[in-house]
Amino acid sequence: MTPTKTALLTLAALAITACSKPEPPNIGYAPYDKGYQTKMDLAQVDYKYPIPPAELAKITPDYLAKLDQEQLDQLYGRLAAGPIPDGAFDGRILLPRGESGKFRLSELVGGFTGTLLHLKGLVIEDVGEALWRGKVFFRDERVLRNRIEDLSVLKKIGLVEGEPKKMNYGGKETWLLFPAKLYCGQSLLDARRESIIIDYFFTDEIPGYQESPDFLAGRRGLKVRDEIRMIRPGLYLGRAYLDKAFALNFTLYDKATDDKAREEFIKTGTVQQDCWPGTQARPIAVTAAKP
Repeated sequence: MTPTKTALLTLAALAITACSKPEPPNIGYAPYDKGYQTKMDLAQVDYKYPIPPAELAKITPDYLAKLDQEQLDQLYGRLAAGPIPDGAFDGRILLPRGESGKFRLSELVGGFTGTLLHLKGLVIEDVGEALWRGKVFFRDERVLRNRIEDLSVLKKIGLVEGEPKKMNYGGKETWLLFPAKLYCGQSLLDARRESIIIDYFFTDEIPGYQESPDFLAGRRGLKVRDEIRMIRPGLYLGRAYLDKAFALNFTLYDKATDDKAREEFIKTGTVQQDCWPGTQARPIAVTAAKP
């Protein structure tokens, strides 16, 4: 084979590799209809549709974004909390999709008064994409802070006074705002096992609290409470609540942890469990369950 042909074949192979998409996971979901009575109990979903570690290893935020809310709920119910994370994780908002399309903040906080009325007309997805880049876990302190890179939206509607102090993290000055307490606790979706709770209710008691805009997430604001469970080391699926009303899903991802622990997780399917895993043992399937 001539050098020219070899070069062309190499380029073609590289092009095919670049265009190829990751193999989607083979994960079964219990059948359901629109009516709540058609939805299978999460304990039964857990038992009848176990997910092999190799399939969990294929899950990406893009895959999760294509699921409807019932599928996300069924997936979440088959997960355990795993280890409480440490360090910085990239975040992505996954809004539950329905006939109305994007969710507006005013739809979720319609019962609130005062300052929060300034939120009217803002779309959660737009605000999230403009403000939020992920979360930083301080595991030893049992505290979490949110990575914020742009405060212009909140400044525009008068929810930021002055210039909040930046914090140094990873050698970079950035806003680490909206602090929360970090602990294990009962899931608001699935009480059979604990989730990792990210609780903003007493945010004003955490060192480094800045009244504006941090109050917005706390007890005098939206009363935010997040909970997360581990898909695999480095990737977590989360649920956000506003005053106990479900608002949206989100993912947290750390590539370094994923790369380091992926092979061992596929082999064993086991990880450190910092929270109560419940009395119903999670089955580890050898092959993926069929829909």
